[in-house]
Formats: sequence, C-alpha cells, structure tokens
Amino acid sequence: MICVLASIRVKEGAREAFLKIFNENVPKVKGEAGCIEYFPALDVDAALPVQVRDEKVVTIIEKWQSVEALHAHLASPHMLDYKERVRDLVEEVTLKVLQPA
Repeated sequence: MICVLASIRVKEGAREAFLKIFNENVPKVKGEAGCIEYFPALDVDAALPVQVRDEKVVTIIEKWQSVEALHAHLASPHMLDYKERVRDLVEEVTLKVLQPA
C-alpha cells in the first residue's frame, strides 16, 4: 500500500468551485481498481502553535494498493478530464507519495 498527500493550491476565491468539480469526480476515482481511500480535506484551526494553515490549499488524502494503481489513476480518462476542468482554478500541485514505515 502507498499513501499520497496531494497539496493543491487554488487561486484566490476559487476553492468552492474547485471542490465542486473535485467532489463530482470522487465516485469515479473510488471505483478504480486499487483505490483504497480518496478524499479532499481542508485546514481546521486546532489552536496548535506548530500548525501551519493555508485557506488556499486543499489536501487530497489517498491510499492505493500500489504505485502501479496510482499511475493508472493519473492516466484515467476521468482524471484527464478533471485536470482540464480545474486548470484555471489551480495555482500549484505538489505530491508526497509515502509508504508505511
């Protein structure tokens, strides 16, 4: 199993539009072979001194059975369509691909 943390920085005022498009795609992703978990998350104020919050970042939390399943996910037609639909809403995307230690 691998875990993916995708940090998606959206343009000012674009978060709700981005989330609408993203959430429309979630059922398709969850139906993919190898998908264990897939959902967006937003920063919450936990009043912790070390916490870094950013209202423009949507974090996608993913679990996949393998790196191969992740690659198939990224090349799927619905993901290619999703990327096109959110292109003008997104400033930057960064990924962390992790394995349990």
